[in-house]
Amino acid sequence: MSYADRVLAENLSDILTTGYWDTDLDVRPRWADGTPAHTVKKFCIVNRYDLTKEFPIITVRKTNYRAAIDEILWIWQKKSNNIHDLNSHIWDSWADENGSIGKAYGYQLGVKHRYKEGEFDQVDRVLYDLKHNPASRRILTNIYTHADLAEMALYPCAYSFTLNVSGKKLNAILNQRSQDMAVANNWNVVQYAVLQHMFAQVSGLEVGELVHVIADAHIYDRHVEAVKDLIGRPQYDAPKFVMNRDVKNFYDFTVDDFDFENYRYTPLGQKLEVAI
Repeated sequence: MSYADRVLAENLSDILTTGYWDTDLDVRPRWADGTPAHTVKKFCIVNRYDLTKEFPIITVRKTNYRAAIDEILWIWQKKSNNIHDLNSHIWDSWADENGSIGKAYGYQLGVKHRYKEGEFDQVDRVLYDLKHNPASRRILTNIYTHADLAEMALYPCAYSFTLNVSGKKLNAILNQRSQDMAVANNWNVVQYAVLQHMFAQVSGLEVGELVHVIADAHIYDRHVEAVKDLIGRPQYDAPKFVMNRDVKNFYDFTVDDFDFENYRYTPLGQKLEVAI
């Protein structure tokens, strides 16, 4: 079975069994029909994935890895905040009439800051330090900028990515303030595992551990029955992750440079509504 399947099933079971329901609270998220979107949640789930053993993609349902990778390139490579630069419709509900999501996500990564070595945006600073300062304990990004929150269509969920080099191994921590576990958990894990592979390859490093820290890990009320079904589904072996080894520049990667060989999964069979 895929290790990612086991982790997800344990997370979901724990939330359903011991989690806290917010049905008595006034919550911000709404379903498309205007009904409050309540959740059952656990505080601070920490999952560790050893990328040297297998790639953490689930098989109990399909993770649309091409769309997931396209979004991570939209944020980290294009540094865009406009959905017209994205090849999916996952951000449509938050975009304005011009396609902008405000000063969020890619916008924050593209803002330049002054350092003693010169001006860098957050992504280029990471790339510089991985090559020139691999022993640094300061290699991280943070897009939760309080001064700009009022101008963001959605506060960042996955907001901080910390990279740390041990020998030739590149390890990482993804910090997430909130996660819709049924819809987005493996989506984000796949994205940041791919991103870690990208950073490692262009920096002459090897991937190590990816640690995923989720402050508010929740299941929405309308997802409960689907989640129960996911927990009991067959689990297959993880597919083989393939990345174009000829790419040496971070900005040269495209979605076509990644693939998963022998990816077996069980079709979801239904569309999970996303709370807005």
